Amino acid sequence: MTEDYRNLSFWHDSFPGDLAPRSPLPGDQDVDIAIVGGGFTGLWTAWHLSSLDASLRIAIVEKDIVGFGASGRNGGWALGEFGVSPMDIAKASSTDAALRQMRALYKAVDDIGRIAKDEDIDCHYAKGGSIAWARNQGQLDRIRSFVESRHRLGLTEEEVRFVGPDEARAIGNATDVLGGRFLAPVAALHPTRLVRGLADACERRGVSIYEQTSCLSIRSGQILTTHGSLRAEVIVRATEGYTSQIRRHRRVVAPIYSLMFATEPIPEEIWEEIGLVDRPTFSDARLMTIYGQRTADGRIAFGGRGAPYVFGSKLNSATEQLPDVHETNIATLKNLFPILADTKITHRWGGPLGISRDWWPSVLFDKSSGLASAGGYVGDGVATSKLSGQTLAELIIGEETERTDLPIVGHKSRRWAPEPFRWFMLNAGLRLAISADNAEARTGELTWRGHAIESLRK
Repeated sequence: MTEDYRNLSFWHDSFPGDLAPRSPLPGDQDVDIAIVGGGFTGLWTAWHLSSLDASLRIAIVEKDIVGFGASGRNGGWALGEFGVSPMDIAKASSTDAALRQMRALYKAVDDIGRIAKDEDIDCHYAKGGSIAWARNQGQLDRIRSFVESRHRLGLTEEEVRFVGPDEARAIGNATDVLGGRFLAPVAALHPTRLVRGLADACERRGVSIYEQTSCLSIRSGQILTTHGSLRAEVIVRATEGYTSQIRRHRRVVAPIYSLMFATEPIPEEIWEEIGLVDRPTFSDARLMTIYGQRTADGRIAFGGRGAPYVFGSKLNSATEQLPDVHETNIATLKNLFPILADTKITHRWGGPLGISRDWWPSVLFDKSSGLASAGGYVGDGVATSKLSGQTLAELIIGEETERTDLPIVGHKSRRWAPEPFRWFMLNAGLRLAISADNAEARTGELTWRGHAIESLRK
């Protein structure tokens, strides 16, 4: 079974520790805080709760193993951005609130590195920022707008800046570069090392983690599982892309698959040509998201969207290995860096992320019912889950901080439409993004399709 878990991703396969499952829930239990989900959100919530009140009895139930989901399969970007733009956050709240929201996220990026060091978690953390190249005129216009809008809001050149073609290529020597956007509050890391190390840190603090325990239902005061019930004053749902599998939660977020691969270790002479010396994460400004990092052992881990949404929000492991999506992603990387033409691919994987109807993340706690949740990260959850978990812990304890009144706190996204409308909306958006990217590559201009995609997110 351990070998099966190593096949989940390059990150699992290269994790130096044991992946054998922990014991399941040993029958009915009473605790103070019960958490569903052994990923970043659940673990950060537990870690911060135990830091705020060491006397709390905290238990986490996980269907498979810690880090089975997106927390162990993502691109390893601790990213200082949300799925929703800071300008949209400002429209829904205020400019000051949006700036506080963004800088709280920037702090979360730093906190991950600090806590990993304090807890002796060797997660290959490297805060090298992130470069997004513009490779046609449409992308260049989009990047300029990205930077200028954030500067108008009040973010600084030190936080996000436009870079010319020479500087953009000096950071990473991609093809056809016209310029780029450099975002400073971003770190590359090894997500499985982080999530597994965080679980160990929680256990050292007295948190109980039960694996191989499926959640059947959540209600006020109780989680019903395949191995008994957990009764608690506070119940936390931290299930992200798997939320749709829980009774009465099917339309909270839509599970969308993102697929990745890893190359073999790349020789130093090729790295001298590519660059990425400080391990900045990298992408370009196309609408169909791509993302990559230079790993600590000298590979490239690279991924992208493109897999279709599965009707009924069903999870389908076959989607993780769709050949056409993987081949498109591989071709994209080799188009960015033709010097990698003969580089072998050693790992291919994928998994579901969670998208809320309006692309907002949410941190929710209803004191009267004791029900809490966080999620809707749209694939940007490594840093956002840290911020969300800390915020949720403070809300549960009743401690007012600079985080507990941020715009994502109490934000309730509309539920997704029922089928077949949900299937049509999501897959139409996917096809529209692909079409827009193709049109921009062909004409070099922004298109109506890109603007239409933005309207679908509202």
